[in-house]
Amino acid sequence: MLPRIAIIGRPNVGKSTLFNRLVRRKLAIVDNTPGVTRDFKEYEARIGGRDVLLLDTAGLEEAPPDTVAGRMRTSSETAIKQADLILFMIDAKSGLTPSDRAFAAYLRRQKAPVLVIANKTEGRHGGMAAMEAYELGFGDPIAISAEHGEGIADLHSSVVALLPAEPEDAEEDDKDRPLRLAIVGRPNAGKSTLLNALLGEERMITGPEPGLTRDAVTSEWVDETGGRVRLVDTAGMRKKAKVAEGLEQMSVGATINALKEAEVAVLVLDALLGLDEQDLRIARLAEREGRAVVIALNKWDAVEDRTVARRGVEDTLMTSLSQLKGVTVVAMSAATGRGVEKLMPAVRDTLEKWNKRVPTGELNRWFEAALSRHQPPLADGRRIKLRYATMPKARPPTIVVFGPRAEDLPEDYRRYLVNSFRETFDMPGVPIRLQLRGTTNPYVDED
Repeated sequence: MLPRIAIIGRPNVGKSTLFNRLVRRKLAIVDNTPGVTRDFKEYEARIGGRDVLLLDTAGLEEAPPDTVAGRMRTSSETAIKQADLILFMIDAKSGLTPSDRAFAAYLRRQKAPVLVIANKTEGRHGGMAAMEAYELGFGDPIAISAEHGEGIADLHSSVVALLPAEPEDAEEDDKDRPLRLAIVGRPNAGKSTLLNALLGEERMITGPEPGLTRDAVTSEWVDETGGRVRLVDTAGMRKKAKVAEGLEQMSVGATINALKEAEVAVLVLDALLGLDEQDLRIARLAEREGRAVVIALNKWDAVEDRTVARRGVEDTLMTSLSQLKGVTVVAMSAATGRGVEKLMPAVRDTLEKWNKRVPTGELNRWFEAALSRHQPPLADGRRIKLRYATMPKARPPTIVVFGPRAEDLPEDYRRYLVNSFRETFDMPGVPIRLQLRGTTNPYVDED
């Protein structure tokens, strides 16, 4: 039996939109009118590498049992009782309502674990709006935009952490699960040529014309050094201002979706052109989604002054992509095959770092040493005191730091902690999440 995941919440918070995004099909009708979904529907989905049964439910409403709304609630309660995990959705834009709080009290009496999903958090202040959800008492809320696909990678990781353990035979199969690898970059950088070189066959149409690949194309193969790989070759991503036609817009959307599903992104650069602003945008998109990154410096055979070319790329990375400090760069020629053999070992090494968990003891020894080397700064005339750190998850590595007014830490000190963590635990080229949690105990003396 597949684990059952129920999406529940008030009407019109975005449950069906999230359902469609997770099953990757427009199965549920989505409309601004509350109550479109009446009976819960179920469909198989793959979340974070696990096969699950996803349940889209009617909106929870307080209503007499003999009304339509009452029967809809009964239907949703049936789904809740069957669930192995409950995704409790709230509308972060609207904020918590009395109904949200009442349903949270109801969910606390259920056996299944609950993960709070704060939807509609797109925009600059969306993450702050999600913080109100801590009041519900279910731990860290996951901030997403189901409509725009933001935060879905974090949702996948959090869901997998709360699912029941797989049977032993399933765990054995999981060892052979393919590495999910997306090949991204600007048009005509050589992405399809690289895929063909890795597969050893002409799987993709290639040529000098940019834009030959229009959709995200998936291929599976067996890497002799590491096992199965699911490769996704994507359409080239041009600057947003140049993306005008509907077909290209859909291609870019497919590329972004492929990136969200990947574990590692290989950013293919044209070594003759170097690293420009659009390449940096793509790399930042991968980092924002929490994907590990390896850079393939393609067409290396055509470069005359290789020292200057490599130094130019490395200088740009250091100054403009500090959030992926130390990212691995593999010089190669996809057309001739020279250097291609170095790519997959680099990908596997980066993946191992992306998956790495640091034991709590080691983490706090690093944390104490980092604080002793460089104390937190003053805020409003008082020094910020950081108490301890935890690492709740990897994929990507995530550190949570606790202390009075921790959220007031300036950006440069946050970067210091991230860089210190990266260097201490050897995680170059891996996005690292730093979350800050302030404490509000009135009996703690902060001075």
